[in-house]
Amino acid sequence: MNHYAIFCTNNTNASLFIQKLHEGKYINAFPSLNINNAVVYSPALIKEFIEEEAKRDYTILNRADKRMIRTFSSGEQKRIVLEYLLSKQPAYIILDNPFDNLDLEHQKKLLEKISEAAHTISIIQVIYRKKDRLPFITTGFQLCQDYQLIPIKNIDVFVDQPSPAVFFKPVIPGPIHTYNHIPDKLVQLHDVTIAYNEQVVLNKINWIIQKNEFWQLKGANGSGKTTLLTMITGDSIKGYGQELYLFGKKKGSGESVWEIKDKIGYVTPAMTDLFNTRHTVEEMIVSGFYDSIGLYVIPSEIALQLSNEWLELLDMQPIKQKIFCQLPLGLQRKILIARAMVKHPPLLILDEPAYGLDDENTEMIVDLINKLSKESNTTIVYVSHREEKNLQPQYVFELAKTENGSAGRVVQL
Repeated sequence: MNHYAIFCTNNTNASLFIQKLHEGKYINAFPSLNINNAVVYSPALIKEFIEEEAKRDYTILNRADKRMIRTFSSGEQKRIVLEYLLSKQPAYIILDNPFDNLDLEHQKKLLEKISEAAHTISIIQVIYRKKDRLPFITTGFQLCQDYQLIPIKNIDVFVDQPSPAVFFKPVIPGPIHTYNHIPDKLVQLHDVTIAYNEQVVLNKINWIIQKNEFWQLKGANGSGKTTLLTMITGDSIKGYGQELYLFGKKKGSGESVWEIKDKIGYVTPAMTDLFNTRHTVEEMIVSGFYDSIGLYVIPSEIALQLSNEWLELLDMQPIKQKIFCQLPLGLQRKILIARAMVKHPPLLILDEPAYGLDDENTEMIVDLINKLSKESNTTIVYVSHREEKNLQPQYVFELAKTENGSAGRVVQL
């Protein structure tokens, strides 16, 4: 069987390429493929299945257990949808970044399923990260910004090429004000146990996060990382009655959620969906001083000055009047991190900040995060399934699933 890898960057639209491919626009590059008998395996398809099942209130994947797909972890969702598509016996399948947001265990299971299917089905893998290339694929193309395909002479050499070095020259800008009365221990969890419908998710979690620390939070899909984050941000009602202390105050002792959030910067890939208005890059940075989704006030002179210093750090002065939502994903992610950091919050939470990024933009984000850790007093909690090269956390808090919910352990690097 013929198999192909299409290497994309965040300056190209993989979804648009897949649409053109499905329409037969690249017949010269893939002359042996039958475009009339193909399926596309993508995060967008999984989302469509979930939404369709919600409308019908029953599963549409012909599962014997009749269980709705939304009730599975993201890793299991990918496996189930892949099995469903393969049951249609297509001539070829387009895989849209299949390993994104999967832990190592689920990546291994998915790879086994794809490798088995590759004996009878041609595969076109569309990817942003070189190391995600399926090991049995030896033919590759680079997707250009004009959506032309450039053949890769030696795919193994291409995959091993390092990304260009990234340097942020200026020291990060200072804060607009300082936070007073911040204790050394920002977050304390003592024997915190969380259960939903009598199912234990987190079991006796003990974790202390202190000033000026750099943590990585790790754990398999479904291990409870998101649940743990909602404890730290004060969003979960499950925190009441627990030995949970946020910035020196026990949860439920009279503090408001907004008092907690004022001390936390937060970045997640889903945030880009919130900022779909026509705010400029500069307005996005400035809005971080006012904790708003976009800018709706006249900013102070000092806020504008510091915002421009951040733009200089990010090398974005020439594009500060560009519309944020029209920028490539990597630039958007840099801006969101700067927006969360402009006030120098005591705690910065970065939830999968490299999700959906190509190798070059990932390297850029990693360098920026390391710089923030070294040049500020902000404590950083970095959440990711992946081991990112050159990331420099001091400690790791790892969640491991057990029959009685996930347990946690601290690893000092």
